[in-house]
Amino acid sequence: MAGAIGGLAIAFGGLAAIKDKLGLSWLATVALTAGALVGLGYLAWKIRTGTARMWARSRETSPAISQTALRQEPPVQAASEAHVPGEAVGEAKTPVEAVPNGDESHPQLTMLLSRVGAIGSDERIRAGDVVIEQLPGIGTVYDFLVPEGRTHDDVAKRLGRIASMFGVTRLHLKLETSRKTERRVRLLVLNEPPFSRAFPAPTRQEIQTFAGVPLGHEVTGRLAGVPTFDKASLLIGGMTQMGKTTLVNGLITCLLIAYRDFDLYLLDGKLCGLTRFEKLAVRYEASDDPAVMEDMLDELNSRVAGRYTQLQDAIRNRQPAPVFKPVFFIIDEAADFYTDDGTKEGKERGRRVEGKSRSLVAKSLESGISTVMLTQRPARDAIPVKVRDQFLYRGCLYVASEGGAKVALGDSYFETVAPIHPSLLDPDIKGQCVLFANGSSTLIRGFNFSDEFIWSVVDEAYDRREKAIPESPIKQAIELVREAGKDFMTTAELAPELGITQDDPVERGKALSRLLGVPAGRTAQGRGYRLADLIAAGRSGS
Repeated sequence: MAGAIGGLAIAFGGLAAIKDKLGLSWLATVALTAGALVGLGYLAWKIRTGTARMWARSRETSPAISQTALRQEPPVQAASEAHVPGEAVGEAKTPVEAVPNGDESHPQLTMLLSRVGAIGSDERIRAGDVVIEQLPGIGTVYDFLVPEGRTHDDVAKRLGRIASMFGVTRLHLKLETSRKTERRVRLLVLNEPPFSRAFPAPTRQEIQTFAGVPLGHEVTGRLAGVPTFDKASLLIGGMTQMGKTTLVNGLITCLLIAYRDFDLYLLDGKLCGLTRFEKLAVRYEASDDPAVMEDMLDELNSRVAGRYTQLQDAIRNRQPAPVFKPVFFIIDEAADFYTDDGTKEGKERGRRVEGKSRSLVAKSLESGISTVMLTQRPARDAIPVKVRDQFLYRGCLYVASEGGAKVALGDSYFETVAPIHPSLLDPDIKGQCVLFANGSSTLIRGFNFSDEFIWSVVDEAYDRREKAIPESPIKQAIELVREAGKDFMTTAELAPELGITQDDPVERGKALSRLLGVPAGRTAQGRGYRLADLIAAGRSGS
């Protein structure tokens, strides 16, 4: 009320001043003032609408910031490394606005990058530093240099906003950087969401010629994976039914083709997810019991210790380092093995499993033993921190939260160059995975090999390994155990078949151990030999 009274007083005072100044009546003064105010309002409206029309006309005649307009710009060959020899550059469409020469600004990219803040408003992208390439049926590649003083990281940090300018999502963009200059950016913009169409599974030849171990297709359809598993391990997380088991089955199949000869230990927490490869495994366990996990860790840590002893002896004797056969320990549903039943014994076993897991993953790499863990519960306590921090390679399928992604990819993942948020993945497209390796992120989709293809690879590897076992007492023992249809045969049963006839059980056991070169193990049936141990010894003796 006070404000209203004050406003009326000011208005009345103003009218009185005008009346006294002009010598008009009150009615004429009010009419004149109202007319002047209406006239000023109309003039302001005309100026505003006229300015808006001029701005709209200027936008219609200027280059549009859209993927279509960018594609219409003719490709200009960069003076440096813009075009890779042997790669075809897509044919140019009719340009919206011709670029007179390479020294001038590329109008579309300059406007786009300045609007998102990747470059300053006074900076420009030189037309001569831009190459635009059409990938038929896939998308468009923009290869360019950012201005001096800027780096590819300025673009990487704004990929979400750049995707918005193109009218697509972050997953439609793939950023590649150069090892020659920080200024080079190669940006792929997909025509449609990634993996909208499935790519055919690779052939044996494609897997064999890949530089490393392929894990899946990237968004362009090319094979993607890791350069090597030498001195590296892999952790994969993701929600249930997202395709982790299919992904790891494809990985093992590619390992059999790429590595050919290696020892395989399988701990199948899903109970039937890895059964296809059981006949090739040195040891296969279908169990979710932490005690089984601990036993396998003991066995593998023992192999690690033996290999390090050989390495130390080679160094002391000034000999070349021994070459070990690769060993892969693959665990499906790994989180189940770090839980406890609440009892004191269960909690103590959990601590032992955690410590032995860390020891294996951290210390086994120099000895050629790699670990692959998969978990469908990417919660912070699913895999102990001191275990998961040891993995060099990380993968994450669809998860619903940033916390779940950090468990699989690392706490600092979203501070890396061009991170991809796994929660953006389409959960209806199974097997999609964000692969983080060697400091860069790649969106891949795992191979979905047919059972027939996997079985053919397994049978071929099995036959090849059987032929590689030389004629020896071990091979004879393997055949005896198989003929008996057993996985374990006691010393008392096996020794007579191999010509050892001592009556003293102790001496008989020592003689058999010397003959086979493999120590006997103990089970509920007594002391004897497992078929898996005999096969492993026959293949490598390492």
